[in-house]
Amino acid sequence: MNKTILVAEDEETISRVLTVYLKHDGYDVQHAFDGPEAVSKFKENAPDLVLLDVMLPEVDGWGVLQEIRKSSACPVIMLTALGDIDYKLKGLNQGADDYISKPFIGEEVVARINAVLRRSTKVLESDNRRQFGNLTINTESHLVTIDGETVILTPKDLSLLLFLAERPNRTFTREELLDQVWGIDYEGSDRAVDLAVKRIRQALSNWSSSYGVIRTFRGLGYQFSVNEK
Repeated sequence: MNKTILVAEDEETISRVLTVYLKHDGYDVQHAFDGPEAVSKFKENAPDLVLLDVMLPEVDGWGVLQEIRKSSACPVIMLTALGDIDYKLKGLNQGADDYISKPFIGEEVVARINAVLRRSTKVLESDNRRQFGNLTINTESHLVTIDGETVILTPKDLSLLLFLAERPNRTFTREELLDQVWGIDYEGSDRAVDLAVKRIRQALSNWSSSYGVIRTFRGLGYQFSVNEK
């Protein structure tokens, strides 16, 4: 079955061009032309990835992204004409998986979609269930819970947490984490690791610190630090 991409873009010309390239690469395409329509179609159709324009009418891309992240870890790539680095960091910090500035070429968009989907489906081969106090990580089903409540994480953040949790009390540099989790085709900054760790810490805010914590080792990297009892 073909994967489905939701294109949330209010400029019909851009939407049509993206559709041509995406269908040529074998994707099914859905369309939304404003924020409320994007949220509605996302909830109704559960696409595999969302191309999300920042400057949507009625509800902008940031608002749509927040609605998506309330219930889903579906990959989201932000589209915008804004080149300011602050906008890029805002999107990544709120849970976007990638960021493409306009103008762009269709082949680049398709390549970035393929890369994000490869990263989001990359899983660790393990059937172990790991318990860290009130935090449970099932590396087979990729389910994370705290006190039985499911923790919502983006695919990238989930992959990072799984990687670290499978190797407790070991410190990894940003470069090592980029290679292992983001993959060799990732072309962004190592700042992405910092933002992902920040989001994971927020998502695990109810994890009892008496059992463990994600530590930062200045000048070295990060560690999933647990008490071995």
